[in-house]
Amino acid sequence: MTNQDVVVVPDKKSGGGGGGMTITVTVSNSTLFSSLIPKPPTGYFTISRKLKKVEIETGAGAKINAWVDKMRASSPTHRSSPASTDQDPNSWILRHPSALTMFEHITNASKGKQIVMFLDYDGTLSPIVEDPDQAFMSNEMRNAVRDVAKYLPTAIVSGRCRAKVYNFVRLSELYYAGSHGMDIKGPSKGHKYKKDNQTVLFQPARDFLPMIDEVYKALLEKTKSIPGAMVENNKFCLSVHFRCVDEKRWTTLAEQVRSVLNKYPKLRLSQGRKVLEIRPTIKWDKGKALEFLLESLGYANSHDVLPVYIGDDRTDEDAFKVLSKRGQGFGILVSNVPKETNASYTLQEPSEVMIFLQRLVEWKRSLLRGH
Repeated sequence: MTNQDVVVVPDKKSGGGGGGMTITVTVSNSTLFSSLIPKPPTGYFTISRKLKKVEIETGAGAKINAWVDKMRASSPTHRSSPASTDQDPNSWILRHPSALTMFEHITNASKGKQIVMFLDYDGTLSPIVEDPDQAFMSNEMRNAVRDVAKYLPTAIVSGRCRAKVYNFVRLSELYYAGSHGMDIKGPSKGHKYKKDNQTVLFQPARDFLPMIDEVYKALLEKTKSIPGAMVENNKFCLSVHFRCVDEKRWTTLAEQVRSVLNKYPKLRLSQGRKVLEIRPTIKWDKGKALEFLLESLGYANSHDVLPVYIGDDRTDEDAFKVLSKRGQGFGILVSNVPKETNASYTLQEPSEVMIFLQRLVEWKRSLLRGH
């Protein structure tokens, strides 16, 4: 069986610059005539490589620009972010009313059900401050959280290292889910909300610890030339804080972070309030932590529970989505500006969170008194 191949032979008179004649040949093996096919002009592969390099660099530049845009959008100082500019504040408030205004509706929905409280830390129980190590909660807020935990199972769900957020809160009767829920531990032994009196401890990203430590050291080295940049090791994830970095240096910071993460495809980046979050690519987040804790408390598929989650950041949206999907409980966003959210209600700042918790305690006490 033979094949027909069309071979273009350059015309010597034309110098091989595009002219030539076409010869149709019948052969049993067309590769014999491969030497007759004109080679690409000198420098073609060099140009091709350069074009490919430009395409890669252009793609990387677009990725960096996208990161920086998200950094601006997540910054509390940028009130006209893409997520909020198209929203009328009055319309937004109608769709996400204050949890204080809707307090009676929330408590009415809890009749015959166990409320379980989930609280973010930064921006929820403590104000957002320039130095993350100084994000202390007030004694009044601590007392409010302590009182809530006397009546309701209560968990702190934070992007912080579990040990660090515990040092801020200092309440042993709570559940703590640090590193965006990748490090969970239950309250001290014998607490009334512990299931079967067993220690709850869950760390789904333990295998990533050596990698996280390695990336932490690399990021420290890469970002040390950027004034105000701070890298925080949260054990199972990393935070690159840029709230003290001049906005003109944000692109440089994003480029430095990207140059490190390019070598670690098993890690992913997300944005929070003035922070870049680096986490393992496992399917685990604050929403998964909420589900795990409900299961640990014996409410996995129960209709007799009302989860209430209060948080201020993009990472808390994962928990809001879980509540929305369950059709059970309420998400409360802490924000004084319109944002795209899956939360049902809002509170403007940590001081309102404290008032909400105090009212919850007063309501629970009045029920126990029979009023």
